[in-house]
Amino acid sequence: MKIFRGLPPLAERSPCALAIGNFDGVHRGHRALLTRVVEAARARNLTPAVMTFEPHPREFFAPGKAPARVANLRDKLQGLQACGVERVYLQHFNRSFASISAEDFIDQMLVEGCQMKWLLVGDDFRFGARRAGDLALLRRFADRGGYELEQLSTVTDGGERVSSSAVRAALSVGDLARAAHLLGHPYAITGRVLHGAKRGRTLGYPTLNLRITHKRPAAHGVYAVRVHGITDQPWPGVASVGLRPTVDDSGRWLLEVHLFDFADQIYGRLVRVEFIKKLRDEEKYDTLDQLTAAIRNDADQARALFAGSAI
Repeated sequence: MKIFRGLPPLAERSPCALAIGNFDGVHRGHRALLTRVVEAARARNLTPAVMTFEPHPREFFAPGKAPARVANLRDKLQGLQACGVERVYLQHFNRSFASISAEDFIDQMLVEGCQMKWLLVGDDFRFGARRAGDLALLRRFADRGGYELEQLSTVTDGGERVSSSAVRAALSVGDLARAAHLLGHPYAITGRVLHGAKRGRTLGYPTLNLRITHKRPAAHGVYAVRVHGITDQPWPGVASVGLRPTVDDSGRWLLEVHLFDFADQIYGRLVRVEFIKKLRDEEKYDTLDQLTAAIRNDADQARALFAGSAI
């Protein structure tokens, strides 16, 4: 899969079948849309492609009210690739991009820049400055732009729309089973293991650290987890996604994982942390002794969970 930050250079433009969206989480609804894009591309000898945005447009317009993120950029791109997408046009959402008129977005970005020949959108798709563009405008421009337009109906599950919002809602209350059902796979975060402050080691619970690059993740708290990518088999542990209020006031989110009975150094390794069960919310403690006792209890709960089940 080729990833272009912005539009591709002229020499690398090729006719494509396109879907546009944030694709946060690449859930079952997204996958239905992307499956149709790939089918249409193959039938027309086009390249299956996606245009997506970073940051999320709502993070640009209203940072304090922006939705929590289901997935980081790495996981989103991996999800798109797994669906058969061959090109991703990653647009930096800033003031200049937000000011493009709906008409220019079609002509300059989609038709000229992406060489779009076929487009699939959801029934609520809006675009362009002040969200002035809609399905009706895309239909009016289709003949002059030389593209086909198709609309995908909303994907539902038990009467509920399958959406990133529904996944966020499930993760916010620790309902990992519901989140996995909507996503079509267990919830996980992928990242490279970073050097940290080594504070966990002094408490008797060394951790591997993964940076949370977006402002607010949908999953937060303490979890039993399995980590993929460090041995041939997933390794059990306990993890915290949070701000570490007892020891840090920087406001930076971090994913910390304590692996059970594991001592190897794996800095720089790309790993995937699979969330099994939420144990509790993050808390602030008055002393390090209280924090250590809480971590010990979390580890004991997670060990008991793994020992007593077939997960």
